[in-house]
Amino acid sequence: MNGRTANDPAGFWNRDFILAFCAYFGLYISMTMFYIYPLYFQRYGTAQGRIGLIMGVHSLLAILVRPLFGRVIDARGGRRIALAGILFFIAVLPFFHLVRDAGWLPFVLRAATGMAWGVSITATMVLCADLAPAGRLAQSIGVIGVAGIVGSAVGPWLGEEIIRRFGFGMLFNAAIVFLVAAFVCILGTRRMGCPAAAEAGAKAGPLKGIPFGVLAIVSLMPIFHGAIRGSIVNFIALFAKDAGLGRVGPFFAVFSIAAILTRLVAGDLSDRFGRKTVIWPAAGIIGLNLFWISQVRSYPMFLVNGFIAGLGQGLIFPALSTYLVDTVGMAHKAFALSLYMSLFDTGAGLGSPLFGGLADAWGYRNMYIAAGCLLLLSTVIFLFKAPKSAGPASPVSLPADP
Repeated sequence: MNGRTANDPAGFWNRDFILAFCAYFGLYISMTMFYIYPLYFQRYGTAQGRIGLIMGVHSLLAILVRPLFGRVIDARGGRRIALAGILFFIAVLPFFHLVRDAGWLPFVLRAATGMAWGVSITATMVLCADLAPAGRLAQSIGVIGVAGIVGSAVGPWLGEEIIRRFGFGMLFNAAIVFLVAAFVCILGTRRMGCPAAAEAGAKAGPLKGIPFGVLAIVSLMPIFHGAIRGSIVNFIALFAKDAGLGRVGPFFAVFSIAAILTRLVAGDLSDRFGRKTVIWPAAGIIGLNLFWISQVRSYPMFLVNGFIAGLGQGLIFPALSTYLVDTVGMAHKAFALSLYMSLFDTGAGLGSPLFGGLADAWGYRNMYIAAGCLLLLSTVIFLFKAPKSAGPASPVSLPADP
């Protein structure tokens, strides 16, 4: 450490932060390898609806437990809860070897891994944020998100290679190996205590004193963001096929590259200039890009559109997530981050059937126009009605209750 502390700006990439970052990456790998788990049920001739139920219960439980455990993480610290969550994850995975059909066992196991994932990934993210300089919260969240982006790309590819060569049994074992590595990395970090001010602030409820109108506006933004992200991720392949644009792999590649570069290079913009100063232009970029994608008719422009979409996503995630932290206060950082992730995932889950229905009724191009209108409308409301936040040094100034 050379005498540097986690709060020293020069020590952002300190030993403990790197270990926690690697743990976050390992968790993502272990979870995303299961993206190809539906292939396991092909041998049993399982109905697609049943497979969707087994896979979906994982996300549902993760959404539900995150805010509940967020307050526990605030009280006890991310390190301890992350270790407990990973241990539970490790304990569940061997039982996947016993699955012989699409009955109750895989459903229960996926529900259990959803709980373990929701708790451990939230606690590890908070630990990473605690180990980074306090004045660079958005930057740390953005950098942590890079591990998630890369993990989401590597996990399914690695899982596919494992089952092709060794079968699903080895997939379950490999997931355990990555979880053990994550556990060891977190175990190697220092035990981080909560500041006295945070401990005192945590005694009050995280949402106490926040007017309902403000809470609604702040909460709707990540829901809309998740829904829009879902419209891009879930329907872009179908749109490209319908428009005769060709393969979508390069689109996702440039999207991910742009999101990673933005988070690494410009992830601290909201720390320096304020959250809203970054949120509304980033949302505007995404919204206008949705209008553009509805008119794209050439493959080069399709790829440029993917790059710009990645830029917008890379900018908005660290700024919007830390805006929620500023809203509820640093004493409730884990609750705020877990709430943000749950709201985002809820939006993604609700947005898929909504935009799918619009696509069926109006076509994909009109669907993206509708998505752009929805995001721009929510951004205008957020811009004029949400309280201002200048960053960690100046928390959100909440209006008085009428």
